[in-house]
Amino acid sequence: MPPTRRTSPASRAASAAEARRSSRRFDRDYYRRYYFDPRTAVVSRAEMRARARLIGAYAKHAGMPVQRILDAGCGIGLLRAPLAREFRRAQYVGLEASPWLCERYGWTRGSLVTWRAARPFDLVVCYDVLQYLDDHAAVRALANLGRLCRGVLYFSALTLGDWQHNCDRRRTDCDVHLRSAEWYRARLERAFRPAGAGFWLRRGAPLIVWELETCDPRWT
Repeated sequence: MPPTRRTSPASRAASAAEARRSSRRFDRDYYRRYYFDPRTAVVSRAEMRARARLIGAYAKHAGMPVQRILDAGCGIGLLRAPLAREFRRAQYVGLEASPWLCERYGWTRGSLVTWRAARPFDLVVCYDVLQYLDDHAAVRALANLGRLCRGVLYFSALTLGDWQHNCDRRRTDCDVHLRSAEWYRARLERAFRPAGAGFWLRRGAPLIVWELETCDPRWT
């Protein structure tokens, strides 16, 4: 595992400010609009069940024995039960910055920017989280994913291209930081090799996938 770098007082202060903003923003009203009200919800339980089946199938295909799962930015926990069905003996950790969610669901409170674990996770899910962080915080969070994940990462974030061409803007939060997909890929590739469909394999992990199952032959 890479050594932990010391952070400057300015960086710590910026991270603390970001955490305070997140705490204020992600309250009951936010989740009522984007998750609980079917008229305005950005995602359905059926969609998340399908996503969990995809994650489970890929981790098994890549040969990753999953005993520990980190759901970074787990929200209301739509992936928890379906992932438990995919990996019945795995420990699930839901990480959340929202005090309201942590109090309601019992998640581990922390920011992906700074949170550390005693040992890395076999499977890490980071779904639609990093667009809520500014560039500085997002860079640190992406680097932290490399420390927290020892095997398979499932990653997605709303990009500028998604906002322009793919998402339903009536249901999608626009108060985010929109960056290009290339911006995320360049930073993820420092610790991971791309496998497609949102999956990334931790560099150095003993996982074998065929050349045409990756997005870039350089990483086979």
